[in-house]
Amino acid sequence: MSRNYLHDAVVPDNQSALSKKEQVAAMFDSIAPRYDRVNRILSAGIDIGWRKKALQMLAEIKPRMILDVATGTGDLAIQAAGILHPEKIIGIDISKGMLEGGQEKIKRANLQDIIELKLGDSETINFPDSAFDAVTVSFGVRNFQDLEKGLSEIYRVLRPGGRLVVLEFSKPRFPLIAQIYRLYMRLAAPRLAGWVSKNRQAYQYLNNSIQAFPEGKDFLSVLLKTGFKQAACKRLSFGICSIYTGDK
Repeated sequence: MSRNYLHDAVVPDNQSALSKKEQVAAMFDSIAPRYDRVNRILSAGIDIGWRKKALQMLAEIKPRMILDVATGTGDLAIQAAGILHPEKIIGIDISKGMLEGGQEKIKRANLQDIIELKLGDSETINFPDSAFDAVTVSFGVRNFQDLEKGLSEIYRVLRPGGRLVVLEFSKPRFPLIAQIYRLYMRLAAPRLAGWVSKNRQAYQYLNNSIQAFPEGKDFLSVLLKTGFKQAACKRLSFGICSIYTGDK
């Protein structure tokens, strides 16, 4: 049985009777039209470089088939097509609204033959065992309703020798930077994002889920528990973001 982690219980609306999965899907549907704009503003565009560094972790295994879990509007999938040149990238997400935005971006980039987006859930991935050379998750594991179940499903669909790469927010360790970051995420980010996206609650959830997520060594322990080997963590931008890798 999967262990419950603190972040599993963090939801967008504590008053709602819906499950975390249902709430997250509805939340992303509501902010989908403005999601990319808010991301660029909140990160000042740094997230593009973070994704590039995460994808470079896959270069040595030369993946031909890639699964992008919680693909959102397909940012990582589109970058992966240009950096890794795989035969196929499948992106899955629980939000129809986010996938619709991703489909438009893929068409504009003329990548329809390489990238395919599908409605899908990390806890029940609708693909056979060992179907993919690599699996990526970009800013999505915090939204898993059951962290261990989601990671176990990812492990199942990876081929032996395949690699998981997770890009996720983390908390800076340097005291001054950590203090500035906490203030920004707790006060400034929700207000700014709420002004642009008209959904301040969604970005309050963002901060709450970051604070509760088992980052660093704790997340590496979860990767090892779910079967991954050579689990490693690389911190970026003073620890604001981290790249995690694990091999099957």
